[in-house]
Amino acid sequence: MSMQYRTPSRLGRPLSVIGQGCWQIGADWGEVSDESANAVLEAALGAGITFFDTADVYGDGRSEQLVGAMRERLGTGAEGGAAAGLPFIATKVSRRADPFAPETFTEEKLRDWVERSRKNLGMDTLDLVQLHCPPPAIYREDRVFDVLDALAAEKKIAAWGVSVETCEEALISLEREHLASIQIILNPFRLKPLDEVLPAAEAKGVAIIARVPLASGLLTGKFSPGTRFAENDHRRFNRHGEAFDQGETFSGVDYGTGLAAVGPRPPGHAGAVPR
Repeated sequence: MSMQYRTPSRLGRPLSVIGQGCWQIGADWGEVSDESANAVLEAALGAGITFFDTADVYGDGRSEQLVGAMRERLGTGAEGGAAAGLPFIATKVSRRADPFAPETFTEEKLRDWVERSRKNLGMDTLDLVQLHCPPPAIYREDRVFDVLDALAAEKKIAAWGVSVETCEEALISLEREHLASIQIILNPFRLKPLDEVLPAAEAKGVAIIARVPLASGLLTGKFSPGTRFAENDHRRFNRHGEAFDQGETFSGVDYGTGLAAVGPRPPGHAGAVPR
């Protein structure tokens, strides 16, 4: 089956309907060597994937650097974009804020975060920059979005979007004139966005990026009650939201409940190797 492509009107270029998430090549999914990370990226390219999603905090920049190196290997590096057949790179900023509070989202810090991503990715103009699940109050504050508009006018970013935790945050974001995309948890465990968010986004030409589409692997059917995850894997250390939003691990679903919902593995299915 060949890859399908769509062209979101506010992103302006054809993108593969399946994207490659790049959190796991940065950190928080157990040990992933550079060799394994590059093999994942090359396999994605080979499958026709042209959309890659990363963030500045994934491995404190490691994920962005690996994705940037992949892009450099493919061609022109800093320039070229769609004209050179380079993949579309979506990154995210703002989780570096410390403390993670609205007052820390200053213009200086927003610009610093974007500059850091430009350097990590080796891109003069970032294809898409998304606010990375900011504090809820930020969605109502014009000042942050004014900075994003200014960065777009300066051609440091081509477009901006938001990565959200809730449908309410998504709907508030859709009030923004220049919003290009919304990233939201969407999978068979989390179908609420289908009710209002997707129709509203479609009506405005805003792209939807499905977060956690396989519920951190639960929906693959590869796990069992005996599966063990490494200590530095969020599927072990964040099951109850100990480190960040619980929804980002197994979509917030209790592990045992999720296994029962997925159902028994087919006979002879090896499953994950316990560790």
